[in-house]
Amino acid sequence: MRQPIRSGILACALCLLAAASTGLAGTFYVSPTGSDLAAGDATHPWLTLQKAANVVTGGDTVNVLPGNYTGFDLARSGKPDRQITFLAQPGVFITANNPSTPDGINLEGASYVTIDGFNASGRGRAGIRSVCNNGVVLRNNTCDSNATWGILTGFSSDLLIENNICSRSGTQHGIYIGNSSDNITLRRNVCWGNYGCGIHMNGDINTTWPGHTIDGLMQNVLVEGNILYGNGSGGGASINGDGVQDSIIRNNLIYNAYNNSGIALYDGDGSAGPKNDLVQNNTVLMASTGGWCLNISSPAGANYAYNNILYNSHSWRGSIEYDRTTGLVSDYNVVMDRFSTDSAGSRIGLGAWRTATGQDAHSIIATPTALFVDPANNDYHLKGGSPAIDVGSTVNGAATDLRGVLRPIKNGTDIGAYEFILAGDANCDGAVRFADYQVLEANFGKAGADWAMGDFNDDRSVTFADYQLLESNFNLSLPEPASLTLLLAGAGMFLRRGQ
Repeated sequence: MRQPIRSGILACALCLLAAASTGLAGTFYVSPTGSDLAAGDATHPWLTLQKAANVVTGGDTVNVLPGNYTGFDLARSGKPDRQITFLAQPGVFITANNPSTPDGINLEGASYVTIDGFNASGRGRAGIRSVCNNGVVLRNNTCDSNATWGILTGFSSDLLIENNICSRSGTQHGIYIGNSSDNITLRRNVCWGNYGCGIHMNGDINTTWPGHTIDGLMQNVLVEGNILYGNGSGGGASINGDGVQDSIIRNNLIYNAYNNSGIALYDGDGSAGPKNDLVQNNTVLMASTGGWCLNISSPAGANYAYNNILYNSHSWRGSIEYDRTTGLVSDYNVVMDRFSTDSAGSRIGLGAWRTATGQDAHSIIATPTALFVDPANNDYHLKGGSPAIDVGSTVNGAATDLRGVLRPIKNGTDIGAYEFILAGDANCDGAVRFADYQVLEANFGKAGADWAMGDFNDDRSVTFADYQLLESNFNLSLPEPASLTLLLAGAGMFLRRGQ
């Protein structure tokens, strides 16, 4: 006797067939209350992420509704112009490893895929693993207390990792980028409390990928706007680069760093040492147990360091350790009176460093108390009158700061990750005016915001707290503030908002 075909199965099959035959992108849904026998649409969602991973094709989007899920293993690829997207709504948690590996989410040879908004924490190895692929985007994910890594990639080029939180990895790093990968951007991630590095990049000449050339280098890597703190109780650098060349490390904030170094560029497992790397506008503060702020060794060519704040609480280690006297171009930094030209633990002062290397002619010595708003409470924004204001190199300086604030503001670019600016100056013109209020008004209540949208307290949202900051500075300007005017009389420009 012929059995009736379930309507959900038929609908699913027709939906997938139509999408495949027309090339149209599909939109699917997964819910803790769904069924893998359903159509996978908004009113008939699937139950498991693995169901979605088994059927998606280029251009498809999988919307994941709040709840707890087993992870998924994806081996299907999108295309350069038709990304596969897994988009999690707030409140999506990966609470069990995927069916194939001890990771939360696993991308195995799956190219042109976006993973957005998942909490993949407490997994057996990595929260998110992505290997042997191209064009992957990992965005807005939280990977906390995983056994080995927060995010792990290998042989993954044309990679974007941004706005993730990777914390408390048990035995290694917050973010680990490995295995001869190029064209990588790591932006606006927060890595804290990891046993090893906050961010580790490893060219690794000793690995293989059948059918592919392995050069043991990582090239064209951009590491910018990341915040890293409390990493390295087990060693490594907050930002660690092994075999990294032709790359930029800029606008990163590193503090309470227990690591061997704040930023390290060297040749370990890579095929060659650092060459043509630019370390620019970073703020690095090492803990009393930490290593050098900036450590560069075994270079394969010239490297560059401009506009960095490099302070160390260790009893004798200091700002820059370079294992020779030539090959580093360094200037316009805020430093301590401690440098080294070898890897044997010797130390010289700024004057002797200038004589030995010819570098840092315009660099200055300053303390955190003189530089920052409240270093005791980890507020490393520049305070008014900071010696780092307006004295950086505009030729070799970054165009924006960690928050996206334009550089320079009026008189000159600042040294370190943060440009000094009045809270409320959304358009970065050096004054807080009605135009800035209009920006805040247009974006009020939005999440995922930056400075240019009105996020003046760095919490990535535009709220009443940002309005209060703008109001407190209204009608002030740089470099010499005018009288404070909170309200424009009779204009009704400021509308008081409730919390």
